Parts: sequence; structure tokens; C-alpha cells
Amino acid sequence: MSTFSDTLSRAVTTAKGASGSGRPARRKLLLHAVLVVCAIGMALPFAWMLFSSFKPLSEIFVQPPKLLPQDWTEQGYRTALGGADFVRGFWNSTYIALTVTAVSLLTSAMAAYAFSRIDFWGRRPLFIVFLATMMVPGQLTIIPLYIIMGWLGWVDTHAAIIVPPALFNAFGVFLLRQYIKGIPVELEEAAQIDGAGRVRRFVTIILPLLRTPLTALGIFTFLGQWNNFFFPLIFLNSSEKFTLPLLVNQFKGQYVSDWPALMAATTLLAAPMLIVFAFAQRQIVEGIALSGSKS
Repeated sequence: MSTFSDTLSRAVTTAKGASGSGRPARRKLLLHAVLVVCAIGMALPFAWMLFSSFKPLSEIFVQPPKLLPQDWTEQGYRTALGGADFVRGFWNSTYIALTVTAVSLLTSAMAAYAFSRIDFWGRRPLFIVFLATMMVPGQLTIIPLYIIMGWLGWVDTHAAIIVPPALFNAFGVFLLRQYIKGIPVELEEAAQIDGAGRVRRFVTIILPLLRTPLTALGIFTFLGQWNNFFFPLIFLNSSEKFTLPLLVNQFKGQYVSDWPALMAATTLLAAPMLIVFAFAQRQIVEGIALSGSKS
């Protein structure tokens, strides 16, 4: 009797274990199904933009809508790349984004080091005020900023859209400060005993350890400047100084828009961002995780 009871007990335990192990598998399958649906929903607009760039204008608003074009044509890309303005705008966007990114990484790292390592009067209140600027929309500061740029003679120059974001990046300072506070102070103290000054400790110890957050911040900054539309729209007047988002906007007319050319130009505008994201997904995720860490 006891043997039968033991066998029955083991059978019930095995059944419960099999049932319990099946639940995580079903949950994982359901989660993957939801993620696939979400991924398709997010990829569909990009696919529509890409295929519409190869459509003639007559097929853009055909009913019922069709994803793939019936008559493939590259006329949209010919129109978008036909003038020198688009190539010049591509160069303008590239060098502005790279310049802002490089300078912003340096200034943000120095400011973050000061807020985390240098004990000066009013450090914490100043950092709180510094972070509070992240809650102020750029549209509220555009008028005083425009007045300042006018005083400096920087209106209709690239300096107006390079200098402010390059020298003042509250998010970058916050992100790097979070990481620096996690670096042991003993590393700097050991270097200080060996005679290393503040600048040398920053360059030889702190900066090499900031490679991960600097990479993430560089990606965020580059993508933000590459997509920047509002500030170039306000400060730039000459077409030869326009960035790519401003030139893409010119394909939209008041009554008639060249939709294939607009889709082609938008595809070319989005291509660098997609390439950066494809090769830097890990750094982007790490940067988001770092921004949420405790100070």
C-alpha cells in the first residue's frame, strides 16, 4: 500500500512540475508574439516610406492602398538628389552633428566631473538648477536665445545651432555624473599620492572609465542633432546653410507635394539613424539604464 502511495505521490509531483515548467514557456511564447506584433507595427511606417519612394505620384493615394508599387521608378531619388542643395544639406547636417557631439562630450564630461568630485560652495543647488533646465521646453527659450545670437552676430550662421547645444547639455552632465559617482575615489587618491594633478587624474583615470556612457551619450547627441529641425528653422535663412531636415521640408508644397521625392528624401534622412541604431543598440540600452541609476 505504501509503495502505491509513494508511486502516486511521485506521479502527482511530476505532473505538477511539468505543468509548472510549461507556464513560463507559454508566457515566453506569448511575450514574443506580442513583441513581434509591436515590431511589425513599428516597422510598417518605415516600409511604407521606403516603398512609396519608388512609386510614381499616381500610386501614392491609390485605393485600396498597396504597399508595393506596381510601376517601380527611381524618379523620387533623382528629384531629391538632383540639385546641389541636398548634397550640401547632407554635408551641413553631418559636420554640425559631429561637431556638436564631439564638443558636447568634452564639456559634459568636465562639468560632470566637477559636480561629482570637486567640493565647491553651492554645488548641489547649482546642480538642481542645472537639471531643472531639462524641464523647460526649447520653445520658451528661443526668443532670448535669438536675441543673444543677434547681439553676437550669429543669426544665419551655423554657430547659432552649434555653440549652445555643444556647451550646455544638461542630460549629458546628468548621465555622466551618475557614472562618475560610481567610480571609486581611491583610484584618484592613489594617483594623487603619485603626484597627479586634477587635470591628469581626469584625463588618465576618469575619461577612460567613461567609455561606455560617453559612447551612449555620443549616439544620443548625434541622433538629436541630425534630426534637429526647430532651431535651424529659426536661425538659418540662407538655403546654402540649410540642414537636411529643412531641405526635406521643402518638398512639401502648399497645394501640391512631390510625395515620391519627399519619401525618398526622408528615407535618405532616416538611413544614417537606422544604421547607427542597428550597430549601437547595446550602447543605447546601456545609456538608458545609466540615466536611471541612483546617484
